[in-house]
Amino acid sequence: MADLADLAWPEVPPAGLVLVPVGSTEQHGPHLPFTTDTVIAQAVAVELAERSGAVVAPPLAYGASGEHQSFRGTVSIGHEALASLVVELIRSLSTWAGRIVLVNGHGGNVQTLREVVPRMRRETHRVAWLPAGLPGGDAHAGRTETSLMLHLHPAAVRLDRLEPGAAGHLADLLPALRSGGVAAVSPNGVLGDPRGSSAEEGADVFDAICASAVRRLHADVVGPDGCLADA
Repeated sequence: MADLADLAWPEVPPAGLVLVPVGSTEQHGPHLPFTTDTVIAQAVAVELAERSGAVVAPPLAYGASGEHQSFRGTVSIGHEALASLVVELIRSLSTWAGRIVLVNGHGGNVQTLREVVPRMRRETHRVAWLPAGLPGGDAHAGRTETSLMLHLHPAAVRLDRLEPGAAGHLADLLPALRSGGVAAVSPNGVLGDPRGSSAEEGADVFDAICASAVRRLHADVVGPDGCLADA
């Protein structure tokens, strides 16, 4: 594994695999930091690189987070700007990288990745993306993300501020969320319940995420949306 930010140019392997963590700067309730999605995406990318010998590029720390804009501190660049950024990033990386995989930690970025990555593949760039998450976890700043952060960055978790947010399935919350953002369904910015989170649970979730990511990376089966399929 190599961290691109720490290398000098002669140390960069020719035609190698490059992993790009894609995160966000957005609120994660009263108990988690704005960097949560980026921390998780970067940790998954580093673990993947350790197992594959890849280079990890500096993370994209800003994403499409408009649904969180009602909460002060959130910084969103929107889908259009994110799309332009990802396009130029892929074109630049492709001049020396043999393969590019975007490791995405924020659900709000998915729409952009599903649109841009297939377009870049049609330009013959060898690029794909994969999620730094698993199906079935709570939607935002709940038990899943809190446990992951207790495992990855425990000092950043405000344990004295754990409180439940909006309950119920995300599908039931989506109409109100789409029209009014997260604040319309959860005044504290949490979708789920972080109480009961633990570092041990976070370690198990992280291992499962990485196992899925490794399978996807090695199988190299790319779906029509540009996402690596889980074999």
